[in-house]
Amino acid sequence: MLRFLSLLAGVATVLSGCRSAMTFTHPDLDKWEKLTLSFPGPETGESAPVNPFVQYRLDVTFTQDDYQITVPGFYAADGNAAESSADLGNVWQVRFRPDRSGEWTYEGRLVTGDSIYLAEPGEGKVVERYTGAFFVGEARAGETGRLVRNHPRYLQWAETGDYFLKTGVDSPENLLGYEDFDGTYRHSNTFREGESKTEGLHVFAAHIDDHGTRDPAWKNGRGKGLIGGISYLASAGVNSIYFLTLNINGDGKDVWPYTSHEERFRFDVSKLDQWEIVFDHADSLGMMLHFVLNETENETLLDGGETGPERQLYFRELVARFGHHRAVTWNLGEENGPNSWSESWQDNRQQREVMDWFARHDPYHNYVVLHTHPGEEAFAKIYAPLLGDQRLGGLSLQLGDPYSANAVTRKWLQLSAEAGAPWIMTLDEVGPWWRGLDPDDATPNNQDSLRALTLWGNLLAGGAGVEWYFGARSPHNDLNLEDWRSRDRAYRWSAHARRFFTDHLPFWNMEARNELTREENEFCFAERGEVYVVNLPFGEPATLDLSGTEGEYTVRWFNPREGGELEDYGELVQASDGEVELVPPGDGHWISLLKRRPR
Repeated sequence: MLRFLSLLAGVATVLSGCRSAMTFTHPDLDKWEKLTLSFPGPETGESAPVNPFVQYRLDVTFTQDDYQITVPGFYAADGNAAESSADLGNVWQVRFRPDRSGEWTYEGRLVTGDSIYLAEPGEGKVVERYTGAFFVGEARAGETGRLVRNHPRYLQWAETGDYFLKTGVDSPENLLGYEDFDGTYRHSNTFREGESKTEGLHVFAAHIDDHGTRDPAWKNGRGKGLIGGISYLASAGVNSIYFLTLNINGDGKDVWPYTSHEERFRFDVSKLDQWEIVFDHADSLGMMLHFVLNETENETLLDGGETGPERQLYFRELVARFGHHRAVTWNLGEENGPNSWSESWQDNRQQREVMDWFARHDPYHNYVVLHTHPGEEAFAKIYAPLLGDQRLGGLSLQLGDPYSANAVTRKWLQLSAEAGAPWIMTLDEVGPWWRGLDPDDATPNNQDSLRALTLWGNLLAGGAGVEWYFGARSPHNDLNLEDWRSRDRAYRWSAHARRFFTDHLPFWNMEARNELTREENEFCFAERGEVYVVNLPFGEPATLDLSGTEGEYTVRWFNPREGGELEDYGELVQASDGEVELVPPGDGHWISLLKRRPR
């Protein structure tokens, strides 16, 4: 049966401008704008004898001239489940963001068959066919587009061409263990001795007043605490959030996409629709969505660690519902690989199978990373065998020693480049596990050292940024955080660093050159003969070797604690002097910026 859908009261035929005489069945879109198409299908439900997630499959092929992309769809109950909490209905949906302007058409097929979700597009018995067309205009002012990979070390916004550095939050990892989501509960209150503990689900009451009048919510005002928290984080300069989508038998035991923690083949449609409202809001604020697919305690929960029927269905649902967002990271798992406290884990072969699934089935080719165990021994054993694999985009570093950030980032950038598949290196868990980033009001406080040696250490090694982890023994920690303002100061000095790079440096052309300074922590990042950045972590003078270059260089100063404009005292140094001294204008942490004057 062929259905020709229209979202307009009448069908308009447009004959002017750059449009043809094609009949458009949907309202115009802007380039990169989210499109959700709803299609009628068989009446069914989450618990129906014929499982709609397993026995039906929707794929929609979008075409623009000679370009095509096939996107998976999903069962959507009544099509409004976030508001209705429906678990029954006859609606299937697909979400899509067109990446080019002009006339688009689509053809959708809803098919049925035994475990049809495991088949390839085109297989199965056709239940319904859908066709339509729409017109896409130019991108709106300020639109960034999707994050894509065009550089060995950095992601890049497809529309603007700007490179992306992240300064985000890693905590709470159980962000989605939130009381306003349907079907959300903690399935066990047993926690490992000495590690993070929590009671109840997240409320984020401290952020309800951060919810703006134009911010979304659901079901008569639910969601304001979490939505308000994300709005606050964006206002403080945070541009990335990390969260688990499956922590059954893990630390928090309160996040999964299924209808219950014991289910593996049926999904909670209304809960996932409510997740999408949160993700849409974060996306609208320019945030990266860092999906962590499992944690170390449950990496073999699905299919014993294989990419079998359970894991493939889980991945397909995530890609179909959330893969369209502009800035997605798929993280294979927290602390993925062998360890001393789990009975089982995924090995390198199984990790490669996951990477291969995303390479073949994510139509958007979103960024794929692997979160590490801490320490060089684990790196050598677990991650070195993956060097050279083009399907892995980077490492999501955990460091037990956070002050090794510069050295570790440099090492693995070099090793991955030499292996022929460069990795992006981000620091996503700052150890030790019990401490992480201290709250602003903690005494003693590690924020100054983490800023100077960890954040700037990663960035000045060619790393792509940091997400801050809040240690298990800290208030507002990795499981029980309720108020993100506990680290407000840190978010702001992190954003200062990111803006320094984006406003003042051609950092995509620069590389670590620590050999040009004398002291271990005087990290140097340079485009030789053009621009140099030197880290002065403790307010002591530094030296920089300009030998082999020519000309005169301006010296300006950046205060990484307070941000703001560069401080210019009219200093000039000559390349002919060889080694030059850099004396900071005050106490504490400073950054020196040298640029060669035009000849």
